[in-house]
Amino acid sequence: MTHKSKWLLFSPLGLVTIGAGACLVQWAGNLKEKGAPTKDWVLAGTAALTVFNAGVSLFGQGVVERVLHEVREKTKEA
Repeated sequence: MTHKSKWLLFSPLGLVTIGAGACLVQWAGNLKEKGAPTKDWVLAGTAALTVFNAGVSLFGQGVVERVLHEVREKTKEA
């Protein structure tokens, strides 16, 4: 798999995962506001933050792959 194809996979996947995590954080906050048992909203919030952070990691890897792709392209041109 080339750096370009990894970049084109990781970056959008990371953005989608960040969005899903943000929605889940709001859902966990809503559980707390509605008076759900502490265990329920804490577990939901923990899962939400895990998904959000996974998205940040995926997007970060996409950025790394983009930089590696650009370095390789500049090396070919020189």
